Amino acid sequence: MRATAALSHPVYVTWYGAARPGARTERGSQRETSGGAVHPLDELGLVLAEAAVHSIGAVGGHAGGVYLRSGTSGLLRLAVAVGLPAELMRPWWRMHVNRPFPVAECYRRSQAIHLADGEEAMQRFPQLMAGLPFSLSSLYAPVTNGDERFGVLAALRPAVPGRPVAEADQRRFTDAGSRLAAALGELHHDGTPIRWDGEPFAVQVPDSNARPVRIGTFDWDLGSGALTADEELCAILGVDPAGFPGTIEALTARVTPEDAYQLYAVAREAGQTGRAVVRRIRIRRDGDPPSLVELTGRPVRSSTGIGTRRVSGSVIDLGAGVVPHEAGDRLPDGLFSLDLSCRITYVNRSAAELIGTPRDLLVGRVLWEAVPWLDRAGYWDQYRAALLARTPVQFRADREKEDWVTVSLFPGRDGVTGRVAASEHPDHAPGPISFPGAAPGTFTSSADRSSALYRPVALAIALTEAVTARQVSEVVTEELLPAFGGRQLAIYVLHERHLYLAWETGFPAGFLAPFEGVGLDARIPGVETLTTGRPIFFESMDMLAAAYPGLAIDASVGARAFLPLIASGRPVGSCILGFDHPRGFAPEERTVLTALAGLIAQALERAQRYDSEFALARGLQDALLPHRLPVVGDVETVGRYLPGTQGMDVGGDWYDVIETDRGLALVIGDVQGHGVPAAAIMGQLRSAVRAFALADLEPDEVMSGTNRLLIDLDPAQFATCCYVLLDPDTGTAQAVRAGHPQPLLRRPDGTTEVLDLPGGLMLGVAAQERYPVSQLALEPGAVLALFTDGLIEEAGADIDAGVERLRATLGGVDGITIAETADRLIREARQATDRPDDIALLLTARWPGRETDRTLAGPGRS
Repeated sequence: MRATAALSHPVYVTWYGAARPGARTERGSQRETSGGAVHPLDELGLVLAEAAVHSIGAVGGHAGGVYLRSGTSGLLRLAVAVGLPAELMRPWWRMHVNRPFPVAECYRRSQAIHLADGEEAMQRFPQLMAGLPFSLSSLYAPVTNGDERFGVLAALRPAVPGRPVAEADQRRFTDAGSRLAAALGELHHDGTPIRWDGEPFAVQVPDSNARPVRIGTFDWDLGSGALTADEELCAILGVDPAGFPGTIEALTARVTPEDAYQLYAVAREAGQTGRAVVRRIRIRRDGDPPSLVELTGRPVRSSTGIGTRRVSGSVIDLGAGVVPHEAGDRLPDGLFSLDLSCRITYVNRSAAELIGTPRDLLVGRVLWEAVPWLDRAGYWDQYRAALLARTPVQFRADREKEDWVTVSLFPGRDGVTGRVAASEHPDHAPGPISFPGAAPGTFTSSADRSSALYRPVALAIALTEAVTARQVSEVVTEELLPAFGGRQLAIYVLHERHLYLAWETGFPAGFLAPFEGVGLDARIPGVETLTTGRPIFFESMDMLAAAYPGLAIDASVGARAFLPLIASGRPVGSCILGFDHPRGFAPEERTVLTALAGLIAQALERAQRYDSEFALARGLQDALLPHRLPVVGDVETVGRYLPGTQGMDVGGDWYDVIETDRGLALVIGDVQGHGVPAAAIMGQLRSAVRAFALADLEPDEVMSGTNRLLIDLDPAQFATCCYVLLDPDTGTAQAVRAGHPQPLLRRPDGTTEVLDLPGGLMLGVAAQERYPVSQLALEPGAVLALFTDGLIEEAGADIDAGVERLRATLGGVDGITIAETADRLIREARQATDRPDDIALLLTARWPGRETDRTLAGPGRS
């Protein structure tokens, strides 16, 4: 398949490179962009647009796009957005392949993903639902050609609860991804780089039975009659821009005879009044019936002050053939209409008055550009709900100085109908929310407070790093709760169909008593929010008391929010948020809190699994490590173990001392990894070494046998080990080493050196590996230190520096026992807060006799 040179369907393409949400254009300017500028597409853009339009339509979708790889390793970028303004998806323009989102997983695994509805999306991708909490069906297809992974094709469509994505649609969309990959593969073969490093462009597919909304501009010199028309105006008139003669007569020829005078009437009135003038006229296209357009003319004053010599303006073709002006203006309600780019295509007189902006400055502009007080972060979820989920939405907005209006959006296939009406001040305005830049205690507008709601969504990522249930609760308390101005938090977990308090802070004494240990049949909000799966909000304690008259309520004032904690469809518990004062809960707050509850539930469920696995791993490790080491003759041994500060906190490090007929075997080892699997392998290796040692095998045979056993147990597992066979009477020893750190030897005078023992590969690599045997001697008063690499590794530092630090510490002790020496070495390691690996340490001292002082002499003193 060759790359297409042009689109088979007309599309409206906008690049979003200059404008962004929150960007302002000067009100009343002659020509304002719609969030971006129209540009021609190159061949890569045409291929992407064609594929996106066809594939999304083929599965009944209304929006979607294509992500492509970028010049930054591991980063995908949104290249084309179909069916909605690209601005609405700005938070997702960049997508790292390791993020827990369906686009990233589809790319990473080269596997299609199909999400039937919001419930399935919440189960599989809770972080996606935190930012897009809508019930959508979505499909993702990898765009992969051989070994080349180009990107991901995505489609959004209305969800039908309980109905999975049909196999035919799955196959159809996957095939579309393959076809796009083949087209991109040909472009790649021809030398076109297949990557996207810029910002996305938006593609709007108009209804097949209607023309797209067009906005053209002109500039008319009244003296000469010269008229400059842009390409869009030429398209509206149905003429070739290159063949347009550039005169007022050429424009008049395209206007129906009875409306031609309107052109001159607009020019005369604009010159006399100095204001913009709007008229509706009909134009004629070759072979088509007359079509109604809206003409706006604005006077352009001469710099010499002579008067109006030029008129500039715009012609808006709404594509439907009729502009419902008179009927709309008779209605008391404020009505407006948006296309799928969120450009205002119609506004009646009442809406313009409520908005406070003349109609000629509204029509043709993007909603949030034309109405600045609607360009606030708290309202963007409303726009996404209308355009992505096709869900009617209603929200209150304050224009200024607590002057409130209610905005309603009713989405359809080809656009959105809006209604705006005056509104009373809400009974309980949304409570104060802290956000960057706001002074403590500052009262801000509700929309500014709403913009802060995106802070807890970002902070929710911290929940993914919380391991234990306590850490989850601390994250919510210390980072997320303050973002909503909350002061109290209680988290209950479900156990055997009863709720039990797991964490509490800030609640008045006695308030939580009715909720402790209650069953799922109790009629209290903490239970009903879990059994129904719906959050419950009370703007005041009076409202809570009225809803649950039989419930003992504390006498304090405030507001309460009860959130269900449900993970993967399973009930985990419930969460109570408390506020010191009555307050309302704005729709965007309820959305974010509901999504946040899902993340808390996921984190708590993960923490419960962690606690169970941790207890198992810790018990296993405690059972396998020796509880007491033998004392043989004049040889004393001391062992210590310190878990890491990350992950499961248990790993595969071990030490052992074995009395054999050949001498005293000193063993230390380190199994790769952490958790139950590493602890289990460690136990098997420790048992193997002990069995081989007690069978009086040579040290190299002990190591070789253990190596072969590990390969048989798990070919993908590795371990290091050091084995020393010591004669307690003579102090002579034989040592073998398998990839393990070199031991330290502290002589009686305190001189400490790093031994240089030859060794073989770590265990588990090569079944026929041989391990050389080294000879060494342990004098009376000397100490041999065996340890794992966790003792000498430090983040950002060379391992040799860690070895030198350990050598200096061991050599510098004076007048303490080897048990105290081991404690000192471990205590220094414990001071590191970021210690990913665990530590095992085995010290062996050989004393001159049983009655001698068994303390280590300092340097220079023996």
